[in-house]
Amino acid sequence: MQYRRLGKTELSVSVIGLGTWQLAGVWDYHFSQGEVDRIFARAAELGVNFIDTAECYGAGHLSERFIGNSIAGRRDNWIIATKFGHNPNNDLGNENYGAAQVQIQLEESLRALRTDVIDIYQLHSAQNKFFNNDELWTMLDKQVQAGKIRFLGNSVPLKHLEEQVGKASGYGISVIQTPYNAINRRVEEALPLFREQDLGFIARTPLASGFLSGKYKPGHPFPNSDVRTMFPEEVRNRDIAAALELLEQRPAGLSGVAWANAWCLSNDAVSVVIPGIKSVAQLEENVAGADATP
Repeated sequence: MQYRRLGKTELSVSVIGLGTWQLAGVWDYHFSQGEVDRIFARAAELGVNFIDTAECYGAGHLSERFIGNSIAGRRDNWIIATKFGHNPNNDLGNENYGAAQVQIQLEESLRALRTDVIDIYQLHSAQNKFFNNDELWTMLDKQVQAGKIRFLGNSVPLKHLEEQVGKASGYGISVIQTPYNAINRRVEEALPLFREQDLGFIARTPLASGFLSGKYKPGHPFPNSDVRTMFPEEVRNRDIAAALELLEQRPAGLSGVAWANAWCLSNDAVSVVIPGIKSVAQLEENVAGADATP
């Protein structure tokens, strides 16, 4: 495993992290605690130390509860990044981005994760009107001072990237998460802003929703329970075709998954990639991308 500095936080993070949206059961698979425990135990053996999750990944903080149970007694071995604000699991809507509700979410996440402190607490997919909220960031700074949060982050939608990244340091934000992969390189236009502020960069969707694995062909019939059905079929087919063409660049003997992770990590602005992992075998294939990284 290789490790990189997470921007101005000075945290040393494994270049391959664990993305955990899948623990919510949104990829046509529902996990048991035992399965999660096996994945996390093997991840620790392989040198993985970074977890990305969110309070909305499953009703009742499901993903966070899986994680909290799995790493109980070994909390100090992990760097945990979770998120707040974007929550389709309740009827509060935009109120979820308000300071009062976020403070409640923070306490609930701490309980679910079975920890006293969250390493990276990230605003989740917020429109600019929710991001530009002094009351919210003032409250969060108080939580940092109280020792409940180590560093603040922002998981940014690409359409709001420049404005929110440009204002990151002014709100005390040290880490940015946004999509980046060989198909979607939109973030590269904003990387000078990352470097200027010494922001850590968490690259999500490094496998382009699995399309860069090379397992799919255009027209693949995804079940309705698979989150990839959120995208129109023509968009899925376009991205799958692009992925297959890009995978022709990979060296012989390297899997599509390992190549896709290594491709992201070849950009030294990236601190860590967070592919979703359904099994120990998928974990091991993702970690192979660290060995393939220059």
